[in-house]
Amino acid sequence: MAASIKPVVISGPSGGGKSTLLARLFKEFEDCFAFSVSHTTRQPRKGEENGKAYHFVTKEEFKEIIKKNDFLEHAEFSGNMYGTSKQSVKDIQQTGRICILDVEINGVKSIKKTDLNARYIFVKPPNMETLAQRLEGRGTETEDSLKKRLASAQEALDFAEQPGSYDHIIVNDDLESAYKQLKDILAEDIETLRKTRSK
Repeated sequence: MAASIKPVVISGPSGGGKSTLLARLFKEFEDCFAFSVSHTTRQPRKGEENGKAYHFVTKEEFKEIIKKNDFLEHAEFSGNMYGTSKQSVKDIQQTGRICILDVEINGVKSIKKTDLNARYIFVKPPNMETLAQRLEGRGTETEDSLKKRLASAQEALDFAEQPGSYDHIIVNDDLESAYKQLKDILAEDIETLRKTRSK
């Protein structure tokens, strides 16, 4: 793995279009990128494979990893714990791919306190009105969950505006132009990766 190629920490509010952009990136450059596999204490869902979807662990095992300081970031959602281990990033790098870490704002803040030399990208919606429309358009949000999502989106946007929070901010008001920006940011790394392989 070329030493100059950094893992990519990508963040952005739900409904900002981050998943759509990443799906396109993985489709176009399927040999270049891979997600780090997170640890979780939740039970596997049907069809989820241990080590692929997540590393499924017990709460005791999870706490042991925290104690050893082996997580880059971890958090608790709905009574389950989730975390990104330092090893999971190394595992991807050893396959000769660029590791993508898709994390929310608190994860970004935690990773920034570690020695992970990463490239930080934030995908933001053009404005809060558009974001609210996108989330409502999914038809999966209750009034209460929509309020919560918009509040956490506002917190993420406020953090993104602080100098030094991210290396790049992509405003996703047009998918094609947002995707071109993402590709341009990563073009040099993709090129370096492919040159390293052809040697």
